[in-house]
Parts: sequence; structure tokens; C-alpha cells
Amino acid sequence: MSDKGSIDIDYVANLARIELTDEERERFSSQLGGILEYFDQLNQVDVSGVEPMAHAFQVENVLRDDAAVEGFDPETAVKHAAAKRNNMVQVPKVVEG
Repeated sequence: MSDKGSIDIDYVANLARIELTDEERERFSSQLGGILEYFDQLNQVDVSGVEPMAHAFQVENVLRDDAAVEGFDPETAVKHAAAKRNNMVQVPKVVEG
């Protein structure tokens, strides 16, 4: 792209690996220009003192303590399985051998 005021829409289309008709070039050039003008407006906002963030809200993992607990007995573990054999869940074969 040459200067800040003009957009080389063919260059952008090549980067995106898309082919554009003449009508699409005209329309997208105008739309992209509007988007870039909006970014110029955003760049004028004073953000000094604003801490960078990845999300609008504080994101924290909610984890419980990793502690050993009593597990299920084999009968309870397979109680609701559709098919079971020798206290194990039986599933359909997925690998051809």
C-alpha cells in the first residue's frame, strides 16, 4: 500500500487470496477506508493509565484443591452404561484390524 490516504485493494485481496470483480474492488475499497478512518479515531483516544487486557472482564480460572477422593466401585461406575462386560463399559469397535 502506498501512502496513508489510499488503499491498494488489489494488494489486500492478494493477501486474502481472493479474487474481486471491479464492483467489489470499488465497494470494498470504500468500506476498508471507512474502517481505517475509524481506527485513526481510536488511535486519538488517550489510554495512558489504562492497563492492557485481553478481555473486557477479569478472567480467572476457578480451580478446586487437587485432593484424592474415594472413587466409584466398579458396579456403580458401569451402572448406566449401554453395554458392559466384566465391570467395564463396552463400546463399538472403531479401528478396523
